Amino acid sequence: MMAPSYRIPNLLSGTAGPSYNSKLMGTAKTDVARRVRQALTRMANRQALGSEVSDQTTSDDLARAARGYLGDAQILIASNREPYQHVQTPSGIEVVRSPGGLASALDSVARATGATWIAQGAADADRLVCDEEGRVRVPPGNERYTLKRLWLEPETRALEYRRFCNGCLWPLCHIVYVRPHFVAPRWRAYQEVNEQFAEAILSSLGARPGLVLLQDYHLGLCASALRARRPDLSIVMFWHIPWPNREVFRTFPWRRELLEGLLACDLVGFHIQYHATNFLDTVAQELESHIDHERFAIRRRGRKTFVRTYPISPDAAEISLAASEPWAARGAEQVREQLRLGDAQVVLGVDRLDYTKGIPERIAAYEHLLENHPELRGRVAFIQIAVPSRVDLPEYQSLAVTVEELTARLNRRFGSADRPAIHLITRNLGFRDLIPYYVLADVAVVSALHDGMNLVAKEYVAAKVQLDGALVLSPFTGAARELDQAIQASPYDTEALAAAIGRALTLDPAERARRMRAMREVVAGQNIYDWARKILRDARRLHLVSGAPRPGASR
Repeated sequence: MMAPSYRIPNLLSGTAGPSYNSKLMGTAKTDVARRVRQALTRMANRQALGSEVSDQTTSDDLARAARGYLGDAQILIASNREPYQHVQTPSGIEVVRSPGGLASALDSVARATGATWIAQGAADADRLVCDEEGRVRVPPGNERYTLKRLWLEPETRALEYRRFCNGCLWPLCHIVYVRPHFVAPRWRAYQEVNEQFAEAILSSLGARPGLVLLQDYHLGLCASALRARRPDLSIVMFWHIPWPNREVFRTFPWRRELLEGLLACDLVGFHIQYHATNFLDTVAQELESHIDHERFAIRRRGRKTFVRTYPISPDAAEISLAASEPWAARGAEQVREQLRLGDAQVVLGVDRLDYTKGIPERIAAYEHLLENHPELRGRVAFIQIAVPSRVDLPEYQSLAVTVEELTARLNRRFGSADRPAIHLITRNLGFRDLIPYYVLADVAVVSALHDGMNLVAKEYVAAKVQLDGALVLSPFTGAARELDQAIQASPYDTEALAAAIGRALTLDPAERARRMRAMREVVAGQNIYDWARKILRDARRLHLVSGAPRPGASR
């Protein structure tokens, strides 16, 4: 294993952290420094969040809950995407925090619980920093848990991830009228990769008791492989994307095999009740089983699988604290200067470049707003961050062309060389890079056509420490169930979405602050640590973890 001599930015302070190969401080000195940092962080959190932080679950709360609920059982998180990537640069190996709200949120859980995280290694220097078992301690400079990487053969990886997961399961589960591609060799590759993940999980656990937290649709068959070798394991699957209605799911050729894989889990979680109900209805239609609607459980062939909902949220305290730091305000001003925004109000969109996110619909609504309200031209600027995604698939290539054409047309009609009407940013922005955009934006627009949750909406709310923003939110997101003080509008209704953006821009400051305060209380009160603690609590309460302390109630 090669030890890289690079530095990772401290996301909260803006200073550089210690290098991997630096000497550790003495134990006592380290402990004192850790307690001081924790105290300062708690003080800063309270200042940033105000009264919202008083009842917030913390990482320490989750750590205590894990010990109390699970006893000696080891927590393993398994996901397709890794939380950190190691990349080669001219100055050496650098670490990159993986983009996306989900990876960031689960990283907080892994840090708090000391879990082992198993994921696919994909970056060009990932192998160089691992031991012979593919393990590396993360995050660098503040190592809290083990990341175990596995590597897929290039052809298999392409078939499994890009073509089956993203060309079949993704459009199957998102009702946006994109046809899934059902190709048998890709299905076989999906099976093989799930077996490979199961082997990696089992080798990490050894003979120890464990709670395996499978993440998302990439690993739908993994529980079956685990159960065949370790019947005693406790397995939870969290399905982060929507679950379609049973008539849509009937078109999937391997529906019974996927359902059997999920029912090998002890617990299957979704973001919202509607998706959980769809899952129960699908099982009832496709498999001979007993559905217990009162307890939301499925019994099949002597096994019981519970179905629950756990709406996920980001680490609100981390985001709020970052947004309240001086570097975030300076970054917001730099963005304003670099994009020559002047004193214009800013509308923001942040998405992967994906057809489920409603980016063309959002641009069309903004164009309609400028058409009908000429007084806003030059006084409002739209920033669309669209991170390229799945660029090998034709649907995504077409979407990228469409978004670029719509942007160019809008700028021809309502922009100028000095002040474009819309700024399209098509590069990946990490956590630290995004915060200034959230701080800057007067309005954020989340116009997803269908989404399990959408953490961008909650991240924006968490970043608005000064209560000076408004959120326009699609009702087809899981977040819309919780953030009822957002201005909701359908992305399929161009005029209604345009009106919602216009209303958000002209909200009375008092109403703007009232709405944002209410949403911040929701996000702060249901953060990522609450999400994880509820899953662990149910694992104990339902007697799913072998060897864990048992509550008094019977199963």
